[in-house]
Amino acid sequence: MDLSSSVLELKGVGEKTAITLNKIGVYTIRDILLHFPYNYILYPDPIEFPEIQEDTLVAVQGIVGTKPYFKGGRLQMVTATITDGTNKLPVCWYHTPYIRHSLNTGESYIFYGKVRNRNGRFTLEQPAVFSEEDYQKQQKTLQPIYHLTPGLTNKGFGKLASQTLQFARQMQDYLSDELKERRNLVDLSTAYVQAHFPKDFDELLAARKRLAFDEFFLFLLKIELLKTEKVKSLYRMQGQETILEEANKLPFTLTEGQHTALLDILNDMSSDTPMQRLLQGDVGSGKTVLAFLSMLYATTNGYQSALMAPTEVLARQHYEKLLAFCKEHAPFTNVYLLTGSIPAGQKKKIKQALLLDPTAMVVGTHALLTEDVSLNNLGLVITDEQHRFGVNQRQTLTEKGSLPHILVMSATPIPRTLALILYGDLDISVIKTVPRNRLPIKNCVVKRSYRKTAYEFMYKQISSGHQVYVICPLVEEREESDSADVGTYSALLEKYFKETNREVTIDCLHGKMRPQKKQEVMDRFALGEIQILVSTTVVEVGVDVPNATVMMVENAERFGLAQLHQLRGRVGRGDFQSYCIFVDGKAGSQKNERLEILNTSNDGFYIAEQDLKLRGPGDVFGIRQSGELDFQIADIYHDSDLLKDASWEAKEILKKDPTLSEAVHQPLHPILGI
Repeated sequence: MDLSSSVLELKGVGEKTAITLNKIGVYTIRDILLHFPYNYILYPDPIEFPEIQEDTLVAVQGIVGTKPYFKGGRLQMVTATITDGTNKLPVCWYHTPYIRHSLNTGESYIFYGKVRNRNGRFTLEQPAVFSEEDYQKQQKTLQPIYHLTPGLTNKGFGKLASQTLQFARQMQDYLSDELKERRNLVDLSTAYVQAHFPKDFDELLAARKRLAFDEFFLFLLKIELLKTEKVKSLYRMQGQETILEEANKLPFTLTEGQHTALLDILNDMSSDTPMQRLLQGDVGSGKTVLAFLSMLYATTNGYQSALMAPTEVLARQHYEKLLAFCKEHAPFTNVYLLTGSIPAGQKKKIKQALLLDPTAMVVGTHALLTEDVSLNNLGLVITDEQHRFGVNQRQTLTEKGSLPHILVMSATPIPRTLALILYGDLDISVIKTVPRNRLPIKNCVVKRSYRKTAYEFMYKQISSGHQVYVICPLVEEREESDSADVGTYSALLEKYFKETNREVTIDCLHGKMRPQKKQEVMDRFALGEIQILVSTTVVEVGVDVPNATVMMVENAERFGLAQLHQLRGRVGRGDFQSYCIFVDGKAGSQKNERLEILNTSNDGFYIAEQDLKLRGPGDVFGIRQSGELDFQIADIYHDSDLLKDASWEAKEILKKDPTLSEAVHQPLHPILGI
């Protein structure tokens, strides 16, 4: 067995378990090692039954008083009652029918799980079960918590991870001993072992530091290698005045920031060298119209242009807006949409059209990256929300043209000091002004006790014909988390409005849904058929429904400020006053300093700078401060010093060894794909 061996070779993994593991992207032993915990818990001492509180994670010791009862059907629920001799507590498990075979009536166990209020009674849901001896052993170490799927448990996945640790030693460490010593980094194999099974927080932090450094270092090394010498542009364009005239025909006046950025873009596209520019602007600052004007410039010069979005929902939204734009400004230009969910026959016709249409505009997702999409006259590539794409994806799309102009758009207001590192190969334009007619969003930070007041406020807005977003950090409930999940929260809202005799249309949206289903839900929300949309952060990027006036974010303390600001940008996009309610899920009355920044400011760049100053440990492998650049572990705010160190090391290595040909750098080749 080695790192590339199938999980089927591990003890306890049969065909059924392998298929379930495949659902979370685990096929090989290497995949298990790379599937890091997203959090860790230190089991608390058991509490007395009378001390139990709603919506908390607790450990209690109790005797199984009734024989566990299994109810089949969709939920496959097992129920039992435990007692401390005086008090009784109902316990239930979903989708784990086998649990009933491990509980003996009359025996004492320790249960660790979440307390819910079900019809006025506390119920312990989805608890892990231990003997007293086992629980005491577990309390001595940090317990890893993994992102899993029904059919897998933390305990079971942990056993698989422990089997694979011996193979971590097979991983070749691509960092030199000198670099590791200089930056105080542990060996790669040690980092993997300590990430899965740390003995204490010191080991965990050492593992995280190494893995986060590697993510930054490898990313920045690729960026440095991608930098090309200034070559002559094959797509030098002319006729800027035509585009400026079209800009003057828009139904609104460009802000000063938009006008300056547009001139930057047009000048780049008219120069001797290909444009490589980052267009950075806060939520609602008007970047999209500049993208359309840039595409128009390519078309009027006889070239194709491509706009690549991170999600199908956003790609379709851009496509529809670009169609409307071209109807007014370029009526003879063909606009195409190419996404993964388009039927094969239609997709084939679009690909043929792109091959024959020299001035086509195309909007798409990752489908634009496939080898059989030919864009032989591609003069401009625009990627929206660049941090959602890896460097390799950007490079693939670029290679479809002979060094086309590149415009990267991001609504994430990364502080300039970090942007210069992350986007070192790009020139930067920043739009700091927002359209004058935008009403500032009204914000408030509240505790969970405010929920019913918030629901009443939502209903008032719905009664006025508006719509509401509710954001939850989780897709589905987890035994080890007290954060809100989409499914449970939708049921909670439906129950509240039913009990108060109000008819409200509620639906869900999350990343695990099929693209067609996601688009269907978003279309219904855009048409006003859904009044409350309960969603994960899948709505974070670019979704535009002007009629939505309220956003309520549950467990706001679990998100980074930059991400919360992005979410807030989904409201306030129309002519109506909009509101954002941040629900702090932490117990106690103390104000959350970070959330108060959002409460008092709508300026994304100010918020990003404050996020940088206030960076704290947060969840070590949990919901990160930001989603930039798809780092799995590293976080540009939390780890800004590490980012600067990695940047220095990457530049130093290439300064001394530009082609990485020295023996000490050979192990980097397979990692970088060179």
